[in-house]
Amino acid sequence: MATIPQGYQDLLNTNALAHVATVGAKGEPQTTPVWFGWDGQHILISQTKGRQKYRNIQREPRIALSIVDPANPYRYLEIRGKVVRIDEDPKLAFINAMAKKYMGVDTYPYHQPGDERVVLIIQPEHTTQMGA
Repeated sequence: MATIPQGYQDLLNTNALAHVATVGAKGEPQTTPVWFGWDGQHILISQTKGRQKYRNIQREPRIALSIVDPANPYRYLEIRGKVVRIDEDPKLAFINAMAKKYMGVDTYPYHQPGDERVVLIIQPEHTTQMGA
């Protein structure tokens, strides 16, 4: 388990997007900017079961993400790790918390009927960083 360097932990509490990369079926990278949460140990990402990223993680749990400092684009944190757990989110508690963090609203406004939401729990295993 990697520890997030002290000088970069602030990025985990910003409302910057995390650019998340997973491994596709043919070994190709697939990347998407996403909202994320931090519980002090794990990165948390909401996902629907119908998306490519969810299918990729089912097959290959390795994942990488980078977070660029919103105040300094030359400062970033990269985290590599793996999805160690997938939690169901039927009441949308996590995505609603992310809507509050990123949009200032209580309820995620883009939920589609029939979407099955889950939370990807990511264990950091390696970090790189740049900038001061």
